[in-house]
Amino acid sequence: MIHVSAFSKVDGLQEDLTLNELSEMDWDWYWVDFESPTEEEVKELDRYFHFHPLAIEDCLQELQRPKLDYYDEHFFIVIHSINPKTLEREEINIFLNECAIVTFHKKPSLAMEGARRTLRRNRHKETLDEYFIFHEVLDKVVDNYFPIVYRIEDHINELEDNTKNLTMEKLLDELFDRRAELLTMRQTVHPMRDLLYRILNTHHLEGVRERREYFADIHDHLIKVADMIASNREMTQDIRDSYLSLNSHQTNRTMQILTVISVIFMPLTFIVGIYGMNFQVMPELSWDFGYFAVWVIMISIAVVMYGWFKRKGWFD
Repeated sequence: MIHVSAFSKVDGLQEDLTLNELSEMDWDWYWVDFESPTEEEVKELDRYFHFHPLAIEDCLQELQRPKLDYYDEHFFIVIHSINPKTLEREEINIFLNECAIVTFHKKPSLAMEGARRTLRRNRHKETLDEYFIFHEVLDKVVDNYFPIVYRIEDHINELEDNTKNLTMEKLLDELFDRRAELLTMRQTVHPMRDLLYRILNTHHLEGVRERREYFADIHDHLIKVADMIASNREMTQDIRDSYLSLNSHQTNRTMQILTVISVIFMPLTFIVGIYGMNFQVMPELSWDFGYFAVWVIMISIAVVMYGWFKRKGWFD
């Protein structure tokens, strides 16, 4: 599907145009959005717009790194959005020249829908141009990062408090899932941050220099998101270390108790082993109270050892 919007000082903003209608009139600027285009629609990138073959090739390939390329007649920018449900990266390609912006993406984009709504709300502003659309697309893409990071952060806080009373194994599985999501976000946000820095410091994009404070605000948002991701990764590492330490402490505690029990039974087992031998001559076997005496000795040894271990704090 191809969405075409165009603006002229005479007719104002016109939407839902066709490429043929776009050619029939003289527009101050226009925005063409290729959303999930068919093979025939993809050919218009070359047939109608005459974009550079390398840029068109990059559009058709999967997940190019965010970048800014300079060509004779236009600029080519690759940015990445994040699907909020699957957390998969989705590529958005942007062609930009003096009077036009062309966006290309293989899947429906929340950022594009948001940019179109903003365009309609500001349709009467004199500052509308292709760089306004460019800023809005970037701004919406970056703004959509925040709810994802906030959601991951909420999950991490739940894991820290263990509000669902999950087992240790389940907690660690959930924690590693959150770390994987944060890694995906970091692999998206950091290249985008570097791209915005390059866009801000290039001398070729005049419209960016005129709106520098707006694009700088997007760069600041990316820095904030990157810091949030780093902070949450550190938090997951701390929680993981805490869980592992707790698990190790519980294991040591169990081993300590078992050791105490084993030590208490060692002298008792020794005594039982001696009097369980089948020798003919054992004077104690002929005693009338020998059996009861052995029981008293064994119970006394157990009580004394238990009291000694208790005093040492082994049961605290």
